[in-house]
Amino acid sequence: MCNACLIESVKSSMLSRRQIFAGAAASGAAAVAMAAMGAQPALAQARGKVLDLTHVLDEKFPTFDGAPGIAYEEAVNFDKNGYQLWKLTIFEHSGTHIDAPLHFSRDGASVAELKPESLICPLCVIDITAKARDDANATLDAADIEAWIRANGDIPAGACVAMNSGWGAKVGTPEFRNTPDGNFAFPGFAKSATDLLAGMNVAAIASDTLSLDPGNSADFAVHHSWLPGGRYGIENLANIEQLPATGATIFVGAPKHARGTGGPARVMAVI
Repeated sequence: MCNACLIESVKSSMLSRRQIFAGAAASGAAAVAMAAMGAQPALAQARGKVLDLTHVLDEKFPTFDGAPGIAYEEAVNFDKNGYQLWKLTIFEHSGTHIDAPLHFSRDGASVAELKPESLICPLCVIDITAKARDDANATLDAADIEAWIRANGDIPAGACVAMNSGWGAKVGTPEFRNTPDGNFAFPGFAKSATDLLAGMNVAAIASDTLSLDPGNSADFAVHHSWLPGGRYGIENLANIEQLPATGATIFVGAPKHARGTGGPARVMAVI
């Protein structure tokens, strides 16, 4: 074979290889692009509504002991530095917040030790607004749970069971925390209810009031029995009246500080 012919043969072979590689690369790029395009419509077609269940925490939000739950101190001034920064002093159990097992046990799990999978839960909402209209210290009891199950089906293991007492409408008024004569008064869970839920392996309970226990509780029976069992609670949920009885999923953005007995949380639901 002449040198010229050999050179042409090599060039032809190289061109063929380039075309093969280019075709493979193009096919790979097309596959990636198709995958990306396939993902976008899936996101765009999502119909779930996101509902914020979190009250804004400021110095005026009611707390159990009456002291402001948060304080601000300017750490960096914008006019002087071109950016701004606050130093915050926060009581763990302020605003919409989580109660970790450590809150009512000497060596229970801290808020940082809660399993991530326990913070995303099917949400079951039990309405006791009728009871709460007649009794400021009304409780969600075992009979309410049994009635809910008859109407809606079983409560799944790992669920969060939330009480809707209608108390969120009172935020910003003295009645959210007290009777006119200054006594604690707000709805909560009865121990009969939480004992029943514990047997169903429920992960969490949540209230739209200042506490898991009712305002007139003298012994915090629910706190003492529910939290040391390795479960957690959420207090001061917002917008709970906008949730369906079943079908929503709750996402609990719990804080993750060491030794935390709880802390303000950003809580949301997808309906």
